[in-house]
Amino acid sequence: MPRNSKRQSVIKGLLALGISFLLFSCGDDPKTLEGAASTIFDGECVNETDEKIIVYSGRSENLILPVIEAFVCETGIKVDTRWGSSTDMALLIDEEGSKTQADVFLSRSPGPVGYLDGKDYLKPINTAVLDLVDDSMRSKNKTWIGFSGRQRVLVYNTDQFSEETLPASVFDLTSPEYQGKVAIPGSNGSFIDWFTILIDQYGDTAAGEWIDQMVNNGARYYPNNRSIVEAVGRGEIAMGLVNHYYNYKISAATGAEHKANNYVFTDNDIGGTLIISAAAVLESTDNVDQAEDFLTYLLSAQVQSYFTETTYEYPIAAGVQPNSALSQLQAFEIGSIDFDSLGEGFENANRLVESSGILNQ
Repeated sequence: MPRNSKRQSVIKGLLALGISFLLFSCGDDPKTLEGAASTIFDGECVNETDEKIIVYSGRSENLILPVIEAFVCETGIKVDTRWGSSTDMALLIDEEGSKTQADVFLSRSPGPVGYLDGKDYLKPINTAVLDLVDDSMRSKNKTWIGFSGRQRVLVYNTDQFSEETLPASVFDLTSPEYQGKVAIPGSNGSFIDWFTILIDQYGDTAAGEWIDQMVNNGARYYPNNRSIVEAVGRGEIAMGLVNHYYNYKISAATGAEHKANNYVFTDNDIGGTLIISAAAVLESTDNVDQAEDFLTYLLSAQVQSYFTETTYEYPIAAGVQPNSALSQLQAFEIGSIDFDSLGEGFENANRLVESSGILNQ
């Protein structure tokens, strides 16, 4: 399909050059952005057009809203957004079917988009957009692309453990020396994403045995990553399984009083998997060009820089280097994961987690 030439020229030019401002302004009283959005775009906004897309976002408002505000400012395309968990948004799209209002779906991981892809709700993405990311960061069916990454790590209290005393594998956490010392965010979406990958790689039996053994070894439940990192930092619990960036954020805010470090399991262990956020275009949309413009914007240099410099995530595209505070990425081999198959597994992952009893610990 031919692209809207003027709008695409702006988007592609920004992507190629990595510039953070437009070379023109519109109106006598040009609008500029403030707050986090101004770190993405610091120029004057163009006039809004009659074009609009609706985004269902499974990633949080405080992370994505600045990107949306900057996109509207730069392109003039209006965006309406519905916020919720990735699972809830995927189930809502499934319920709405071909009558869904969504043009774009943003997911915390490939699982929920894979779920929708399996039901033929997603539209193949233009090759020009797909080519902005590596093959391992997009769907084999060409129906979604990754746009940021969060690595799974073990955060540990530095008064209680040193890196040399930590296990090589996440499977070793079931041993007696770690009894009662490990926190698990069992109901958290990112943990469920990782556990879905564990099931995909090792099967139901092995994954179920691992979490059952963790419970029997006294693993403790916390509701989310942040609560674990804070508890580890004050010595309430020795260690926990979390996304990498929480410790960077909390350390930056609290300083030396926060006594916690991240640890990445060695030898390419699955405990260090990189979980990628995913974006997709709905098959039912009448706004394909505008939806793909938004995906292109997510992969632009300025937005990728925002993700890594502001939220400490790993950039996926545009040749942007990770935040200098981040450790060198040594994640579980992305190419070995069939992300397209994960959509069928995230409901099963929830079932195994709930049956383990971890949520009652």
